[in-house]
Amino acid sequence: MARSANPLWRVPCYDGAVRIVGLYISRRHSYFGRHGRSAIDAPAEELDSISCVAGRGVHGDRFFAYKPDYKGQISFFAAETYDRLCGELDVHDKSPAAFRRNVITRGVDLNALIGREFEIQGLRFLGTGECKPCYWMNMAFHPQAESLLKGHGGLRAKILTTGQLKLTGQNTFEPPSNKTTDMESVL
Repeated sequence: MARSANPLWRVPCYDGAVRIVGLYISRRHSYFGRHGRSAIDAPAEELDSISCVAGRGVHGDRFFAYKPDYKGQISFFAAETYDRLCGELDVHDKSPAAFRRNVITRGVDLNALIGREFEIQGLRFLGTGECKPCYWMNMAFHPQAESLLKGHGGLRAKILTTGQLKLTGQNTFEPPSNKTTDMESVL
């Protein structure tokens, strides 16, 4: 099989290991397409594994087979961003599910994957862009979430190979208590 002209990118890790610490699907849209209307109660489901289907998306997720060549077939979010946001905003009652991303990672710079093919657990992806935070984040997580997430909203990607992603790290999230950190200085 011929290799792509775009070389496969080694996932840039902080400590040598990418960990998947959360996996979610959302069967229905809570916010998407609801501008000017209230959100729908459609909570994300936390799973031990998700089925990634090349060119189509995450099986069971609201964006599965959404449209041809869709750039957001799967989404990633950094647990480090969640930790920092919880600390800065003093949030103790929300999980990463509030951000409605499929894969919560630890130990990888997601922004470095924009425009690159990369591999996790033997599956290949193409990073297509940032999951830009929107005003719904202010309702789902905290009134200041959208502004603090700019540049750190996660990664949208296309799925290039079919297979399963599985949890590889601890998936219990406990927001840091009484820690305040300036997000710009640590991100």
